Amino acid sequence: MSRTLHLTEQLISRHSVTPEDAHCQKIIAERLKPLGFVFETVESGPDDFRVTNLWAIRKGFGPSEAAALTPVETKLLVFAGHTDVVPTGPLDQWTSDPFTPTHRDGKLFGRGTSDMKTSIAAFVVAVEEFVAQHPESYLSIALLLTSDEEGPATDGTVIMCDWLQQHGEQIDYCIVGEPTSVLRTGDMIKNGRRGTMGGKLTVKGVQGHIAYPQLAKNPVHLALPALAELAAINWDEGNAFFQPTSWQISNIHSGTGATNVIPGTAVVDFNFRFSTASTSDGLQKRVHEVLDRHGLDYNLAWTVGGQPFLTEPGDLVDTVRQAIRDETGLETEISTTGGTSDGRFIAKICPQVIELGPPNATIHKIDEHIALTDIEPLKNIYRRVLELLDAQLQP
Repeated sequence: MSRTLHLTEQLISRHSVTPEDAHCQKIIAERLKPLGFVFETVESGPDDFRVTNLWAIRKGFGPSEAAALTPVETKLLVFAGHTDVVPTGPLDQWTSDPFTPTHRDGKLFGRGTSDMKTSIAAFVVAVEEFVAQHPESYLSIALLLTSDEEGPATDGTVIMCDWLQQHGEQIDYCIVGEPTSVLRTGDMIKNGRRGTMGGKLTVKGVQGHIAYPQLAKNPVHLALPALAELAAINWDEGNAFFQPTSWQISNIHSGTGATNVIPGTAVVDFNFRFSTASTSDGLQKRVHEVLDRHGLDYNLAWTVGGQPFLTEPGDLVDTVRQAIRDETGLETEISTTGGTSDGRFIAKICPQVIELGPPNATIHKIDEHIALTDIEPLKNIYRRVLELLDAQLQP
């Protein structure tokens, strides 16, 4: 059994359903401590939803400075991820226990195999192998881990980004271990993500008897023309890296449950997934213009879940592409599709953020699994990125 697979199975065995870390971060810290890493654990959140966050960093040293252990000016690469997993769903639908790593048909089964304990194990082993071969590297390396990525994401990475700024840590590059690949490890990376913004629209009417509509105002009827217009709007054309912005209704609630009562209010939940071609403020303004033009009596509450971010091809993207090519022979595809990730928080304090992890076909599903043949290539890609970045810093 490879060291990466062994550590992956250790982590899968921990019942770390969000916000629980279940000592995953302690296992990781114990592996990294002999390599010269120093640690900070930051807990956050209410007592009934306590989140554990880990910052582990090893400063780079040049050959002449190594003996005196004096840090030098260097670049900092952060591996970022989460030790929490989503709930299992009905246990009786799993072929094997989700927290007992199980091998079948060349695959490793268990909750978190794809999302994202394999990535975390690959981070750690890649760092171990790199430091063993390059004990006097110029590159500084850190791990940023949270147990709140699969939860509300209010006491995890977002808290740690503020903490890092307060402590003067400057991050140059970040690789988030989200499962980005499609068929084989390394065939796709994410160099950005769309922003997400939700709205809760309450349209006010007048409740009444359905046989006397002249004495009432039906908010559903009033809202429908505006909703149809919003659904038909071309918000933007996207750009070279992003598909056009999307507006979608997720829920409509109205009525008392009786068939003879005109409702007094209608509540519509909707969501934008938006590119860097639009802004959250600009989208909000356009929605209000439509609602106002239709003369609706309404309230609208906005929730901005994350702004879009983009890392254009350059130092990090090119290095990761080269590492994937070296280790797998694949020409990776760069993409910004999919949902949000903690990269949206890190991008506020780091100029270059990408996501790279194993195939994502089974994430959050019953019988989540990963092909055993996808594990070592991921570790090797991470190690090769370290080697390439360190080589770029050599005088």
